[in-house]
Amino acid sequence: MKFLSLEPFIPSGPSFDKSKQLFQELGFSITWDAGDYVGFDKDGCKFILQRYDNKEFAENLMLNVKISNATEFWQSLVDKQLVEKFGIKLGKPSQMPYGKEVNVIDIAGVCWHFVE
Repeated sequence: MKFLSLEPFIPSGPSFDKSKQLFQELGFSITWDAGDYVGFDKDGCKFILQRYDNKEFAENLMLNVKISNATEFWQSLVDKQLVEKFGIKLGKPSQMPYGKEVNVIDIAGVCWHFVE
């Protein structure tokens, strides 16, 4: 028996619909929609967005997503003006011991580490 995938449930924060839009702008596609739960995927990286708003929980949740080019990813988010559109926080690419990363704090407060 082997594990096949890991698909965390991610809280949407106060605006479920706005969160769905944000993740699509980040490059994820909706693979299924069950109302209060939506499956997202990009290149095999999957998660489930849940209509759930708990600030304390969200602000203590972090995810690490491996990407091929942190600078290119960051520039694409700047070009799309996602900070202005969604009120998210976006860190500039920075070198960490584990790779070059771009931090995104989503609408709910979850910290996404996109790491090259």
